[in-house]
Amino acid sequence: MQAASIRDYTVRDGLKLFATHYGPEQGAPVLLLHGGGQARGSWAQSGEALAREGFRAIALDMRGHGDSDWSRDGRYALDAFADDLREVIATLDRPPVLIGASLGGLASLLAVGEVPEAPAAAVVLVDIVPWMEKRGGEQVVDFMRGTSGGFDTIEEAADAVSGYLPHRPRPERLDGLSRNLRKKVDGRWYWHWDPNFVRPQEGWDMDKINERLSDAAQAIRAPLMLLHGTNSEIVSAEGASRFRALLPDAEVAPIAGAHHMVVGDDNNAFLGAIVPFLRRVQPMAVA
Repeated sequence: MQAASIRDYTVRDGLKLFATHYGPEQGAPVLLLHGGGQARGSWAQSGEALAREGFRAIALDMRGHGDSDWSRDGRYALDAFADDLREVIATLDRPPVLIGASLGGLASLLAVGEVPEAPAAAVVLVDIVPWMEKRGGEQVVDFMRGTSGGFDTIEEAADAVSGYLPHRPRPERLDGLSRNLRKKVDGRWYWHWDPNFVRPQEGWDMDKINERLSDAAQAIRAPLMLLHGTNSEIVSAEGASRFRALLPDAEVAPIAGAHHMVVGDDNNAFLGAIVPFLRRVQPMAVA
């Protein structure tokens, strides 16, 4: 299997976005888009698995996250993330499948649904829908804001994550967690994203955004799929049902027992659902 490589994309406001490419250059492209406060490393196992299936998986650090540049003015409107995706899509040799978790899914809907010139072979939403559960979203933001001041040790960060995700066993090895942290000159460990991202931002009126997301989803002509955790704090059973009613042709795959962090909770179930779908919508993948 071809070794993974790191590449960068410069978007219109001069920011540089970094991505890890997995799989053969001739493979059908699949863009992997993380959630808020995460980074492209959260897709490492999925990217490697998709590469083994013959796909060209591209895990992108969205602006303000991971190794990508931070917004110069500290603003992170949803439109900026969507614009970035359109520019990355434009560099590819054929329409990709967009697989977006949480923030990545919101940006995918707007990127493709509001600008028909932004082609996509399919759009996959990972535990995100219009009309997400407000309380669940608040819990995510509260955790991010509450830990943005950093940690004395990686072990302290692990304790914080375990408290936030009590359904997951605390990992014995902290290598994966350490990839999402950076040690600064003050000796403390900080999440690898711009703390401005979780400060109050203009353009994040969720009532207005939900209407836009709904309209964008209905405008997409490519195949749509929703994967959601049955224990999700963000996508309720009502939200999933409303999604089905809005988009009766979309595929919906509940991941039993998973919470909002579907890929981290059960990556095998995620792959078991996504690979057959990709085979159907991206038939030009290399075997």
